[in-house]
Amino acid sequence: MSLEIRINGKSLSTPSGPSIFDCSEELGVHVPTSCRKNGKCRECIVEITEGAELLSQLTREEEHLGEEFRLACRAHLVGDSGSISCHTMRRGRMRIEEEGWKSDAERELEPAVSRDGDWVLLDGKPLTMTPGPLLGIALDLGTTTVVVRLIDLESGEQVDAASFENPQRFGGSDVMARIQYDTEHSGRLLQRTLLSYLGHCIEDLECDPQTIYEIIVAGNTTMRDLLFGLDVSSVGQRPYRSITEHELEKGTRQSTGIETTAKKMRLPVYPQARVVGLPLVSGHVGADAAACLLAIDLADKGELAAFMDIGTNTELIVNDGGRLVAASCPAGPAFEGGAISCGMPGLEGAIETVHIDTDGKLSYEVIGGSRQAEGICGSGLVELLGELLRNGTMDHLGRLANDADRFELPETDSVYLSEEDISQLAQAKGANVAGLEIVMKNLGRSCGDLDRFYLAGGFASHLDLDSARRIGLIPDLPNEKITRIGNAAIEGASLALLSTRLRRKLEKTVSRIEHIELETDPDFFDHFVEGCQFKPIGAGGSTA
Repeated sequence: MSLEIRINGKSLSTPSGPSIFDCSEELGVHVPTSCRKNGKCRECIVEITEGAELLSQLTREEEHLGEEFRLACRAHLVGDSGSISCHTMRRGRMRIEEEGWKSDAERELEPAVSRDGDWVLLDGKPLTMTPGPLLGIALDLGTTTVVVRLIDLESGEQVDAASFENPQRFGGSDVMARIQYDTEHSGRLLQRTLLSYLGHCIEDLECDPQTIYEIIVAGNTTMRDLLFGLDVSSVGQRPYRSITEHELEKGTRQSTGIETTAKKMRLPVYPQARVVGLPLVSGHVGADAAACLLAIDLADKGELAAFMDIGTNTELIVNDGGRLVAASCPAGPAFEGGAISCGMPGLEGAIETVHIDTDGKLSYEVIGGSRQAEGICGSGLVELLGELLRNGTMDHLGRLANDADRFELPETDSVYLSEEDISQLAQAKGANVAGLEIVMKNLGRSCGDLDRFYLAGGFASHLDLDSARRIGLIPDLPNEKITRIGNAAIEGASLALLSTRLRRKLEKTVSRIEHIELETDPDFFDHFVEGCQFKPIGAGGSTA
């Protein structure tokens, strides 16, 4: 008798006894660890998708994990027969947006790292004497994904790039869940897990890591502060501000930006390399939004322009003649597949496009080209809603025709969209619309006045604009006024890595941005309720 264990898609037949880590080593699957299977580092987390009952009882070292997660070195196979499936926190085949906005302007080369003969200088001061390249890393740290760029600081050229799923998923799918997890558990487990994965990612880059002398980090407020080991509890409660913002107000620091060394963060680059967290805009509008500002040069636009990064916490900044106003919209994970019955991230097997023809026949495309759909990701959800609305299967209130409680996608293995799912998507959309409306109202403008609407992020890159406009996810603007900028945060981080002047400019820009707390607006609930309806923004009501 033997057990069948499948790790990251690789299978092994084995008698009971070995740990998941032992099996992964036999299969050649890399599981991060820095304590060599002693249960001390708590980095070897795996997610169990099948056969949890065939594993040994939770150990003391695993008490911090939820039911579906185990430490590979502590979880042993028990029983005589059965199947176990699991995967590491770095799932393969996930579609991650690595490409950033490419402006027409030439990249400015004024890095903090330079060379004088064999001396490597940081801010003009000797750092080390060694030949070799001068390299730096730009890092976009998202709640769901992490993108890394390796850049030659002398030429400005990209040398390598990598990306992976944020392994902190065991702490929750959104920032508020991660804040709660970090507050309730000691030992900075979220930070340690992320740093372990990031360290392995750096070691896999095409370079000698000891020639990396600076790292620039863009990320939302919670992710950035977690990476640097800061207490994030204040981000989770009113007025939702980072400890760095409170210290800036008290005069104990000059910027919300963060600086430390690679040695202190245990990253496998030159020990005295500088690690810089870009400054925050305010509250949940974080350093990733600041990096996007830099990438598209929003602060210097002469037109009425808005930037929006739709995600679990949508970030919004509008420039009206030099007046910059920002807001964060707590949309939740619905448009990333979270809290949806058959929702999933942009992994192979996810439905990404949907079309219903005039005869009512539905067709779809799956990431990876497979005809076997495992679920539906954010872009597919938007298109499905748009098509259901267009052909009358769903009304503008999100109710399905013929009193149905779900819509089954034909030719799939029970992939469906329920009315509860539609409600979750409506509420996520309502939060985004409320943010847009309230910011524009504060400027004395409407969404229809916008000259340029920038859509950032991987979700937006795959979004069908017609469907997004039809359901009221984005303003009802013509295509020529909408610009998709991909992962503008990684581009902004790259620009900051290559130019100390741009870093100084960014500091001045974020200091003059007005931040609006949406919940304090007396009409917030009205905007939210109106925004939950599936109709174009501007089609009556308060969304004018």
